[in-house]
Formats: sequence, C-alpha cells, structure tokens
Amino acid sequence: MEFENQTALVTGSTSGIGRETALLLAQKGAFVIVSGRNAAKGAETVAAIEAAGGKARFVAADLSDLDSVRHLAEEAGEVDVLVNNAGAYPFAPALEQGLDTFETLMQTNVRGTFFLTQALVGKMAAKGSGSVVSTTTIAGLAGMAGTSVYGASKAAVDSFTRAWAVEFGSRGVRFNAVAPGHTNTDNVADMVGQEDFEALGARVPLGRLGAAREIAEAIVFLASPRAAYITGVTLPVDGGFMALGLAAE
Repeated sequence: MEFENQTALVTGSTSGIGRETALLLAQKGAFVIVSGRNAAKGAETVAAIEAAGGKARFVAADLSDLDSVRHLAEEAGEVDVLVNNAGAYPFAPALEQGLDTFETLMQTNVRGTFFLTQALVGKMAAKGSGSVVSTTTIAGLAGMAGTSVYGASKAAVDSFTRAWAVEFGSRGVRFNAVAPGHTNTDNVADMVGQEDFEALGARVPLGRLGAAREIAEAIVFLASPRAAYITGVTLPVDGGFMALGLAAE
C-alpha cells in the first residue's frame, strides 16, 4: 500500500471532503490523525476507519485558535502527509460582509493553515521527504459573486502552496492544492440550499455536483508517490466548470 508506515494528518476530517480523505488514506495504509472541532463526529470517523481495518486517532482542534493549532502540531508530532482541509466558509455579498465573519475566515483559512504548516514542515524537511496538500476552491481562481472574502482567503493558500513548493523543493517536501468546484457536502448544501445547489451543478460541463469522495481521490493522488514530480500546483476538481470561462457567467 502506497502510504504504509506513514502518518497523515487531515484537518477538518470529521465530515465531508476531509472525512473521505481520511478514510481513503487509511485504506491505502496510512495511520491517520483525524482532526476537527466536533469530538463525536471525530470518533465516528475513527470508528469507520477502524471498522475497515485501518488505524487512526482523533485530536480536537480549532484552526481559528492559535493555541489549538500549537496543541494539534504537538500531538501530531512527525507526519509524512499533511492535508490542510479545515476551513471556514460562510459566503456573503461584499456589502453585507461583517467584521466577525471576515476575521473568522482569515484566522481559520489563512492564519491557521500557515502556522500549522510552519509547525510541521520543518520535520519533513529535516528527513528529506513529505507531502502537503491544501483544499482551496475555484472561488479563489475565478470571480464568483458573494465569495470575495472566502475566495481571497483560499487564494492566499494557493499562494502559500506555490511559495512553499519553491522554498522546500530542494529538501524533498512537495506542496500542492486541490480546488474543489460545486461539491455536494452537507455543510455547503445547508448553506446554499439543496435545490439551488443542484441547479448550479447542472451548469457544469459534467452536468452534476461533485461528490466528496471524488475530491478526496485527487487529494490522495497529489499526496502519493504517483505525483512525485508534481509540486506547486493548484488542481481544479470541478467537473469542468473553470473550462467554461465567460460561459460560466
């Protein structure tokens, strides 16, 4: 198995894309550190991994809180794979964007991601190997109404990814990002409304919403040895939505 004898930390892995990523990494041999704010859901993810024959443990963490970020890094110790999946994403039109939500988005998506990676990547570089994959969004690659702050926070992570790829490439650590398109997760469907979300999915070239497992497959590929010569890339996994260009409007 391609992740045998490796440890993978997946933030935000109590539901959605993160949960599917944790399950898939465990299936492929990794010991998975499941992390998120909800301990009950974290226990469910660990139980699902163990029921399938994998190994995992849960560490509670809130990426908007730097003390929690430090605790997570200490608990994780040395990891081979880091998946920066945790994120806040309340959408809002620019004229309705409040300060509290703005700060939550930046503290979680930008600051939390940066300082967790900073705390772990030194050990990867010291041993000369490691892979970091961050979950961003197509809203950070294209203008999408109502997502200015959310998209900007994830675009910052895309920028981190490119800079880190250059900074750590000679030390054997790869950095990539996956930018999901319209993906059918409970949290987003609840926020947008399932019917409206399905209508958005019908507009993409593949004619449907993506599944969390499909995004997880891309994340795990980029983390794996199969992607050994890929670094500094943000891969849209969006059913072809970005290919629409102006036709997406």
